[in-house]
Amino acid sequence: MNESLILLHTGVAIAGTILLILALRLEPLIALLCGSLYLGLATGLGFGGTTEAITGGFGGIMTDIGLLITFGVLLGSLLSVTGALRRLTEGLLRIFGAERSPYVFGTAMSSIFPAIYTDVLLVLTAPLGRSIAPRISRDGRAAMGAALILGSELGLVLVVPGAGALAVAGLLHVSLGRMLLFGLLVTVPTALVTIYLYRLLLRGGLWNGDKDELIDEEPAETSVEESAGTTEEAATSPAGQERRLPGLGVSLAPLFIAILLIAGGGIAKVAGVTSGPLAFLGSPLVALFLGVVLAYSLAWGSVSRQVASSAVGNGLRECGPILIITGIGGSLGGVISATGLEDILAGYFSSNALSPLLLAWFIAVVLHVTIGSTSVAAITAGSVLAPALGSTDIAPLLIALAAGSGALFAVHVNSNFFWMFQRLFGLTTRGTLKTCTLVTTLASVVSLGFVLLLSTVI
Repeated sequence: MNESLILLHTGVAIAGTILLILALRLEPLIALLCGSLYLGLATGLGFGGTTEAITGGFGGIMTDIGLLITFGVLLGSLLSVTGALRRLTEGLLRIFGAERSPYVFGTAMSSIFPAIYTDVLLVLTAPLGRSIAPRISRDGRAAMGAALILGSELGLVLVVPGAGALAVAGLLHVSLGRMLLFGLLVTVPTALVTIYLYRLLLRGGLWNGDKDELIDEEPAETSVEESAGTTEEAATSPAGQERRLPGLGVSLAPLFIAILLIAGGGIAKVAGVTSGPLAFLGSPLVALFLGVVLAYSLAWGSVSRQVASSAVGNGLRECGPILIITGIGGSLGGVISATGLEDILAGYFSSNALSPLLLAWFIAVVLHVTIGSTSVAAITAGSVLAPALGSTDIAPLLIALAAGSGALFAVHVNSNFFWMFQRLFGLTTRGTLKTCTLVTTLASVVSLGFVLLLSTVI
């Protein structure tokens, strides 16, 4: 088929997918599958070739990262019931004080707790943020809200074992060790710079508490311990007992052990060690599985068996939609690959090193603004560009980071996270736009700058 027609049909498939979600309010699963079917049939793959490309793409990505995503979500769910997050935030607050808490929360949450899915992380941290906010300043709720938004969203798409980061890394065949290392190199400075810029805007008069905040139904003086206590109560109530939760170091041990094993495996691979105990334990599958086993044992022993089992059940329910969307994203990538788009884009990608990075970022921006899902935007952008990576010298790692960066852009009214944040933080829609939407837009642009900076040395 003519190259121009292939490009046209690819554009129609992507645009049509977005329109199906927006105009007809179809689920992303159905829309992505419709787009994949259209593209395969329109570009001449035929009935058999189209279904083969769809199933092959789905199966391929699930083989690569299905278990990794499952273990990552389960690890986060188990960590939440052992009080790890609450204990860490309390310790950081004691060390750094209230004034620096937005910076501390933003960086710590995004770099240490990416395994906890955004909705869960927000529910756990919102009471803490609201109790700390009055100690900062009159616009403290906006500052802490910005920190919690960044902490929830950045880790999801840029830091392993965040579900979005795992999915995009799998789609683009990026080593999880490298994704972890360079994801942190982008995430930490992005959080710090974004919060600094946002607080400058707050000092300039951006925030109006009378119009941007709802009447606080919770006592502003509620302590961190009291506001976070519901987590422990929920954890212990099924067993009808009050049990002592483990200390901070013990609570975080499963996560840190998994991360260290993955990092060690990446170092071993670079050193040429591809077999033996180190390579085995450092494989992401084994490392995350060991983390889950340790976290499950910890939750069982310190809280109760029922709570540990409930956490696993909740985690499985959370990862189901993520796995399906990731798999369908792989299906779209499989169809795009079968059309020969890689060869068509070869000249374009090789002409300008920045072009594929900006394209990945822009595709993710458009998808996120229109669809409203950070994970879906990053995964879809990765699946669109994955087939063309062979035609460019740009490292797949940079494409993955650029896609994650673009997927952060402008969380707004079509996102369930937007409305959840508004409710949990007690803001008006106007106030939520000034926090959730503005902060994620700043973070997307700032993180792109750091990705482009990395491209000069990778």
